[in-house]
Amino acid sequence: MTATNPLAPPRADQFYEVEHFSGAASVERPISAWEKLWNRGWLRKCLIIAALCTIWQIYGTLSDNTLLFPSFTETMDAFIENVANGRLPARAWASLQVLLMGYAVGAGLATLLSVMAITTRIGNDFLETLTSMFNPLPAIALLPLALLWFGLGVGSLIFVLVHSVLWVVALNMHAGFMGVSPTLRMVGRNYGLNGVSYVMKILVPAAFPSILTGMKVGWAFAWRTLIAAELVFGVSSGQGGLGWFIFENKNQLEIPAVFAGLLTVIMIGLAMENLVFRWIERRTVRRWGMQH
Repeated sequence: MTATNPLAPPRADQFYEVEHFSGAASVERPISAWEKLWNRGWLRKCLIIAALCTIWQIYGTLSDNTLLFPSFTETMDAFIENVANGRLPARAWASLQVLLMGYAVGAGLATLLSVMAITTRIGNDFLETLTSMFNPLPAIALLPLALLWFGLGVGSLIFVLVHSVLWVVALNMHAGFMGVSPTLRMVGRNYGLNGVSYVMKILVPAAFPSILTGMKVGWAFAWRTLIAAELVFGVSSGQGGLGWFIFENKNQLEIPAVFAGLLTVIMIGLAMENLVFRWIERRTVRRWGMQH
């Protein structure tokens, strides 16, 4: 029988949990397979979604009124039908194209304003003044002006999207830059960094958690602004996006299709949060030890 060394570290394939007993020494025991699964965040989130879908199905079945609240299965039938005939993918792609353009322009302007604010006094005053003026202004309130200036088209949508993204991203980015420790700032100055190189090599890595938060919030603001704008003035580029799909089916009393459109909006939001932004988070702030 082979003796085991009590001081040897556990093997890589072993997991232990420490149990504390009153008046006794701590005891380590291997974690069960169920506990290993439960420790995975994606599984817990899937269980939450499954519970919500179950509640949805039960309420929809009990209400027995498709025109008011279709069940989950009725919504999925409409979702599968509209995916199969190509309507939902086309509308989703139309919305995403406009969203990505507006998001990119808004994030780019926010970066420019934040860099100016952190490097010059007048830039800081300029950003603080503009954000206090325009950040409280709802993007949807600019739709009448957008229609007058840019007409019924993609330009109007991009205008309101830039407004919804710009200020929240700029505020978070500027707050992150201001929160960088004086020690890191002095390190950058001692290496002779200034201007853009100082911002990119010192400020951006140190402030990236705040920057990423601003990008997430900006994406959510842009997504809901786009859907609301499409609901208001509908078709903007030939066929319209998801907002117009929802509005069109509401007028035709195709309520399961309306819920299918809303479900598509939710699914795209979940994919962006748990795939794109989570991937960026793992490759940056978690790898750098700035977040646990």
